[in-house]
Amino acid sequence: MAVAVADGQAEKESDSPAPALAVPLQDFVTHLSSERRQAVETCRNYERDVRRLAKYVQREGHAGWADLHGSDLRRYVAELSRAGLGGRSIARHLSAIRRFYDYLLREKIVRDNPALDIRAPKAGRRLPAVADVDQINHLLDAKPEDPLEVRDRAMFELLYSSGLRLAELVGLNLSSLDMRGAEVRVLGKGSRERVLPVGRKALLSLQDWLGVRPALAGEAEPALFVSQRGGRLGPRSVQLRLSRWGLLKGADQRLYPHLMRHSFASHLLESSGDLRAVQELLGHADIATTQIYTHLDFQHLAQVYDESHPRARRRGRPATGNRGGGAADDA
Repeated sequence: MAVAVADGQAEKESDSPAPALAVPLQDFVTHLSSERRQAVETCRNYERDVRRLAKYVQREGHAGWADLHGSDLRRYVAELSRAGLGGRSIARHLSAIRRFYDYLLREKIVRDNPALDIRAPKAGRRLPAVADVDQINHLLDAKPEDPLEVRDRAMFELLYSSGLRLAELVGLNLSSLDMRGAEVRVLGKGSRERVLPVGRKALLSLQDWLGVRPALAGEAEPALFVSQRGGRLGPRSVQLRLSRWGLLKGADQRLYPHLMRHSFASHLLESSGDLRAVQELLGHADIATTQIYTHLDFQHLAQVYDESHPRARRRGRPATGNRGGGAADDA
């Protein structure tokens, strides 16, 4: 199966790799699609990354994939870095190349995998964005104006109240929700099930939604959140509705589902300091994944310190002296 390049535009003939490079690549994509049952988008990503390498191999004068060595790949990684790709993007490229060469080894086209010992440059740790508590309250306190907005507010309250992933939210059924016990049962990554508490405000919003849901959904529809047509709401629709809600209600940053989850985790950790509890609520298998929120908490504390401590003037900010006129700075 030939898969189109990521941007959907046909490449020029002059840019196409020679048959000795292109044919094994297309066979690899077919292998991913038909034998490995990989998603179409996954196949596109692999093809795009390996095709970029193929252009480099051809430009360097190599006749085929077997001519590529580790030293060639190190130069290729340096070229990607000079082109502005970050560590994560280069790591993704190398992962695709390793898998491609594993396939070539299986087909006896090459004798070794030159990408095995190549590592991407270390990527800087990106901290997730969070929304301010006051902004969250302002957005969730806004009154819905129609049944779909009643649904939207219930979804967004639940995302923030219980820290759900987007896939967990759209996968909820009516049976997942225990209004009396103020709990929701979700199926997370790795098919791990967990039971999460639901806050008072979220329960009130869910009660409002359950009151109007029958007008949209049929009796046989199990999904908790349904579309205007009555079927289960999809992930993309949730993303678009949350973005729309932010625009209409005056958010000062772009809203998206994972922002609500990040905000839930950061605000809870900031108030409780209980990293293990936050790990359980988020459904993280490894506490190291949860520890990124301790960096967010420290970032907030550092900002408060920088703005408030008399001996921590920010660069370019003039000293104001102490209000009492004495030597308080020396205390």
